[in-house]
Amino acid sequence: MTLSSSAQPTDLEIVRESYDRAADNYVHLLATTGMGDIRTQPWLQAAIDAFAGSVRGLGPVLDVGCGPGTVTAYLQDLGLDVSGVDLSPRMIEHAKRLHPECTFAVSSATELDLEPSSYGGILGWWSLFNLPREILPNVLTAFHDALVPGGQFIIATHVGDNDVARTEAYDGVAVNWTTYQWQPDQLTVLLENAALRVVADLRLPANAQQGPLVILQAQRDS
Repeated sequence: MTLSSSAQPTDLEIVRESYDRAADNYVHLLATTGMGDIRTQPWLQAAIDAFAGSVRGLGPVLDVGCGPGTVTAYLQDLGLDVSGVDLSPRMIEHAKRLHPECTFAVSSATELDLEPSSYGGILGWWSLFNLPREILPNVLTAFHDALVPGGQFIIATHVGDNDVARTEAYDGVAVNWTTYQWQPDQLTVLLENAALRVVADLRLPANAQQGPLVILQAQRDS
């Protein structure tokens, strides 16, 4: 039996097309400015390092919404058995080109068919903020069921109270998506409702480049 979140966002294909258009600029900014590279942001790198240490030996790791594969490749360099998926075929083209040693496939968080208790770790690293509020709980439940007991889920996302309609991103690319912002306590409740117990909570204030951020790591206990 495989597990799926089943419900699909009504704007899934629109968001997919937007990321396809933005992929080339995103990769260019990654290469020229370090945007999206955790190695340029010590707190983010520390969170990923801690996640890697907590899942080591538990089983395969899945990077959901991997983009061009930067974090996937970083985790593989740390010795993890990791693969990445992204809803954007163009992002996956870049990931395969930039990191041919890694395994990547095209799929959104809501399209995955996951075997029960098959992963030691799952990441939603700045990749779940486009999911509508009524869809995210289903995805978290599917992730819980796909983790082994003791398995870890990490989510990083934007903090706020509003849903932000975006029409431009990554240095002027036309996009059409909504960024759903969450308060950390709201996310904690969603995780607990999915039987994922929060074990780490990192909150970063806004700076000149970005708004406030939150990183939560949660564990499936049984």
